[in-house]
Amino acid sequence: MRLSFARFPVVCSLTVAFFIALAGCATPAAAPASQAAAPTLAGDETHPGLAQGWVRTELYFGLGPADHPEKGVTEAEWRDFLDHEVTPRFPAGLSVADVYGQWLGKGRTEPSRLRSKVLIILYPGDSENKEKIEAIRAAWKQRTGAQSVLRVTQAADVSF
Repeated sequence: MRLSFARFPVVCSLTVAFFIALAGCATPAAAPASQAAAPTLAGDETHPGLAQGWVRTELYFGLGPADHPEKGVTEAEWRDFLDHEVTPRFPAGLSVADVYGQWLGKGRTEPSRLRSKVLIILYPGDSENKEKIEAIRAAWKQRTGAQSVLRVTQAADVSF
């Protein structure tokens, strides 16, 4: 028995068309009424139901050379910095992500590759909180001798 591959594209096209048509007949199950609205945490100024005028700030901290994890800031030193410099200023919460970063310095041919952390904080955009962000940056530079801490700040509408 010889198989003919001449009809193969036609058979595949018809099969695909059949499954696409069949998928169009499916309808998702409706969620029970008790699950329609997600629960919210609200009731105080640190957990608003809906809030405008908040900002999201990301701070990028270089910890040391990516190729030499034994050099630079240790995880214990990072946590100590969080505990003593960041958490007292923003006790309501924050997020930290491990990232890899690189940049090309002036006059260099190879980029500096760094183990890094990104600190993400959401807060009401007032002058007091902006000063707290700058104090965190200054504390890191003083503690580590780093030249800079990259800051990215954006307007944010939040809901908890």
